[in-house]
Formats: sequence, structure tokens, C-alpha cells
Amino acid sequence: MKIDIGIDAASREDIAGGLSRVLADTYTLYLKSHNFHWNVTGPMFQTLHLMFEQHYSELALAVDELAERIRALGFPAPGTYRQFAELASIKEDAGVPAATDMIRLLVAGHETVARTAREVFKVAEAANDQPTLDLLTQRMQVHEKTAWMLRSLLEG
Repeated sequence: MKIDIGIDAASREDIAGGLSRVLADTYTLYLKSHNFHWNVTGPMFQTLHLMFEQHYSELALAVDELAERIRALGFPAPGTYRQFAELASIKEDAGVPAATDMIRLLVAGHETVARTAREVFKVAEAANDQPTLDLLTQRMQVHEKTAWMLRSLLEG
């Protein structure tokens, strides 16, 4: 059935493509956060273990919202490791980093998702796609705040 939501097909495709990149970055960051939750050690173990759990739990909900928006625009959402690897700006880490390195890697990951979302924001804004703009604004707020909180752990 034809989609008639006030956004032309080409714009919907561009937005869905951008959201697919945000989804891939978010899912990759989810995996990284979950991995670090399982494998963190050291004096900050308890704090980081719980914090990383909060992060991956929030990210798990976010990937669903992003995928559902892509579907609402009329396109399939990426959902395989291969697709995510092709689309994501965030790369996997080899081995198990030290706790402070985990924090640095997560800061970089959250900042990457915020940048990707900001790029897609311009495309959605040009198409007057308020639901996507709202979703991207929420995602940028979460990622920027999380990056700030993680950076704060490295101060001093």
C-alpha cells in the first residue's frame, strides 16, 4: 500500500538510510557497553558494572525505536551483524581494555552516535519530518549527556 504521510518517497528513503546508520552505531555501542559490563575489572568495578548495565539497557530500547521509525517510513530496518558492520561508524575493540580505556572508548562511541544523529537531523529537517527530528533530538541528548558523565569519571 502506498505511503502518504506528507514526505515524498525519495526523502523517506534518505531519512531511513540515515536512521539505519544511527541504528547501526547504536547497536554497536550497545554491544560494546554490554561487553564492557561483563568484562570490567579493577577498583571502579561496581560503579562501572552498574553504569554500563544502565547504558546497554537504555540502548536496547533505543535500537527498537530507531528500527520502528525506519519501518514507519516504509523501509526495512537493518538487523544483521553484517549490515551493522557495513553501516556503523563505531568499530569493535580487540581484547579486553582496562577500565579507564573502556570509559574512553564509550565516550568516543557516544560522541560518534551524536554526530551521526546530527548529520541525519539535517536530512529530516529538510523533509519537515518532525517525528524523526524528535527521535534524533532525544538520542542526541542521551548520547551527549552520557559522554559528559563518562568523561567526568576521567577527570582529576
